Amino acid sequence: MNTYIYMVRHGDSPKTGDERTRPLTEKGMRAARRIIDLLKTEEIDVVVSSPYLRSVQTVEGISRHIGKPVVIEETLKERIFSAGNNRISDQELRPLLEKSFQDPDYALKGAESNSECQKRGLNVLNTLLNTYKGKKIVIGTHGAIMTLMMGFYDSQYDLDFLHSTSKPDIYRMDFNGLKLVGVQRLWSERKGLMT
Repeated sequence: MNTYIYMVRHGDSPKTGDERTRPLTEKGMRAARRIIDLLKTEEIDVVVSSPYLRSVQTVEGISRHIGKPVVIEETLKERIFSAGNNRISDQELRPLLEKSFQDPDYALKGAESNSECQKRGLNVLNTLLNTYKGKKIVIGTHGAIMTLMMGFYDSQYDLDFLHSTSKPDIYRMDFNGLKLVGVQRLWSERKGLMT
């Protein structure tokens, strides 16, 4: 009996403000409503999310649909790119990501490396796979940590993959025990529906 993990990258959110409390924009909220339509036929068992508001808002509709609250998992938060809790600019982020994917142990002072982020993400993922064996689990997540978790299983999920993802985006990962046996992208930018 396989376990399915639905990695749901959060929708569009403002580019400024506190990382933890940045909400979805109106565009992000519209996309979150389309996620409900897309996932309601998947027979989801549990919804887990990063504590960041934009991730919770992206998946809370599907949790209401299944009649269960979103389980907040602190260690699913996005990679910590800089000291403090503010978002760094896209101009600063791009070279930081390039260095980080070349050297997984690279991090700015007071921040987190790809290796550290991947380790904490995988700890949660393994716990979910063991706790909800044979179930369907939605994870409200972020681009970098999602890519790092997926990249542990298959090197094609790298920096180029991260740059190719959208906000939101959905990838269904099929596990047999702790072994990844397949991945399917479910989100289509054109329609916001299954591809």
